[in-house]
Amino acid sequence: MTRPLRADASRNRDKLLSAAGHEFATQGLDAPLEHIAKRAGVSIGTLYNHFPTRDDFLNALLPERVGPALEELTVAALADDDPWRAFENYLTGMCALQATDQALNDTIAQRIPLTPEVRAVCSRGQDGALRIIARARAAGRLRPDFEPADLVTLYQAMAEVIRCRPDGWRRFLAVHLDGLRAGHG
Repeated sequence: MTRPLRADASRNRDKLLSAAGHEFATQGLDAPLEHIAKRAGVSIGTLYNHFPTRDDFLNALLPERVGPALEELTVAALADDDPWRAFENYLTGMCALQATDQALNDTIAQRIPLTPEVRAVCSRGQDGALRIIARARAAGRLRPDFEPADLVTLYQAMAEVIRCRPDGWRRFLAVHLDGLRAGHG
């Protein structure tokens, strides 16, 4: 049975999570842990006491950031009666997430190995993506040779576009979407 944290330890943990959320969002998932400790105003020893590994931070932060974002995009896309518009809006939403948060960019593009907990959340999001792709293909609006694995490749390419040219991702995506429409291949 885990004992509850003392009040000061609980405050330090909260400060670390807040600092990590900021550092990961702006610097990516490989942000130096020393920067997180400094931003939180605690020693590196306190950081390691609460989060012995980087994966512990990722498990504490990412599922609640990734899960709801993926769910919201999926629900909206599946509620849209136009399968192509649903697919287009889903991809645009995913890329917007990547562009606004480097932690999500790294996670969605699978730039670093994901923990089993984070991978499970992403897998639930992939189930929705499969349904969105299937609807668009069945309606004859998405190229029939488009495979779900192509999404990962697109997200990885988008991650690099965002890293190198953060304001150019919409144009990059528009070019790809034009090529993914049925009849353009």
